[in-house]
Amino acid sequence: MSLLAASAIAVLALSACTPERTQVTPSVTPTAAPTSGGSDVYAQELTWETCGSLECATVLVPLDWTNPTGETIEVKINKLAATGEAQGSLLINPGGPGGSGLDLTEYFGASAGEDLLAAYDVIGFDPRGVAASSPVDCGDTDTVNAYIVTDYPLETQADVDAANQRNVDFAKGCEAASGSIVSNVDTVSAARDMDVIRALVGDEKLNFLGFSYGTQLGATYAQLYPENVGRLVLDGAVDFLQPSDAQAAGQAAGFENALTNFVNWCAGESDCPLSSNVETAKKEIHEVTVGAIANPVPAGSNEVNGNLMVYGIVVTLYDEASWPYLLQALDEVINDNSATIMFQLADFYLDRDSTTGEYLSNSTVVFSVISCLDDAAAESWDLAQVEAFRAEMEEASPTFGWWFAGSTGCSDWPYQAHELITTLDKATSVSPILVIGTTNDPATPYSWAQSLTQQLGDATLLTYDGEGHTAYGRSNQCIIDAVDGWLVDGTMPSSGTVC
Repeated sequence: MSLLAASAIAVLALSACTPERTQVTPSVTPTAAPTSGGSDVYAQELTWETCGSLECATVLVPLDWTNPTGETIEVKINKLAATGEAQGSLLINPGGPGGSGLDLTEYFGASAGEDLLAAYDVIGFDPRGVAASSPVDCGDTDTVNAYIVTDYPLETQADVDAANQRNVDFAKGCEAASGSIVSNVDTVSAARDMDVIRALVGDEKLNFLGFSYGTQLGATYAQLYPENVGRLVLDGAVDFLQPSDAQAAGQAAGFENALTNFVNWCAGESDCPLSSNVETAKKEIHEVTVGAIANPVPAGSNEVNGNLMVYGIVVTLYDEASWPYLLQALDEVINDNSATIMFQLADFYLDRDSTTGEYLSNSTVVFSVISCLDDAAAESWDLAQVEAFRAEMEEASPTFGWWFAGSTGCSDWPYQAHELITTLDKATSVSPILVIGTTNDPATPYSWAQSLTQQLGDATLLTYDGEGHTAYGRSNQCIIDAVDGWLVDGTMPSSGTVC
């Protein structure tokens, strides 16, 4: 399964691992959703309760935004109160899709700039379908593992047909376990929920800091509600309007580049188990991953197959501070034919308990559900499409290309969003937006930050020259000062600023 799963804070997982599809007009014509007052959900009052060191509340939003006065679902929010006199609220999102914003809030309080924390009540939320917010359920652990973790061949048309059918069966299982929420957790609906949150916390304009997939939410909001945009920061930008095969190629190349940088670092370590030649070392890693398909590597009472081997590797490429763990994991695999460390790394990515094997959240499954709802088409793939896509992915990433092309993406997914964003033409008229790109970001390549900045019109690109995914709170003081300067004081950093 080539769909990356969301798990850790600010970890991106894109449905980009699919070939380009033809845009399809949604089967339901969306109604114009109200910006205030026109739906009962805007008239509700929040009841805040104490939740540990934070406050929390429940927001009711329409299940189906094409019927804004119909059935409602719950979206959970929490609040980290400003340490000074609050000038408003700042809504945050960690990415995914499937990342828990409730979990992010406390962490954010320990990593954000002091000026920002003094000036804003920080509001976290679990988007619809995620974690505590009317969560999507797709079945038991064995069902999820069979869909996400198992290595399946894609060598014949029969293999492709079986992969297409697995998508249908999995989606129908999600619907059986979760009901109609499964067809209503798309990005546009989540962005409309954000406007309800904005209104209920008393803000005339939305101030927002989104990481990774959260940048797609922020840009979508700006397109839907340009008149309600306050100060937005989009960190680890996703150019979600690119054709999906272009997104996949960009991400595959991003992880290949991050792996190259890891290998160069590893060569300088005395205990590096890889060849000192970069290309040879990457071939060794490739052989480890594909070899585990036919011969899974023992991991105590478990084993690591090809999928888990790649999950364990790529999770360490999101932050260079994790590279020593990858060195240890590869050393164990190569020299001891054991993958206990790699298994733990893969479980961290998938948000599974390494002892019990149970999933700790629904982030892995809801990623697939949201991504496939946002995918514009659902026609069946055939073997020729799979082979062409595989060639494209292997060109972009000789090490991981086979894995990016290891599924048929969202082919035959039986549901799609009622409303899709296909342009950001209205978002260009909003208040200036700050976009952040990291030069060696594996999951959201720097070129995406550049292109999203251009599409947003009145936007400024702030660059972090470094490794890893996203920048604010994990890079340097220069980034914190630039972001806080915009969010707190309204001072946009100069165009071309590099930190």
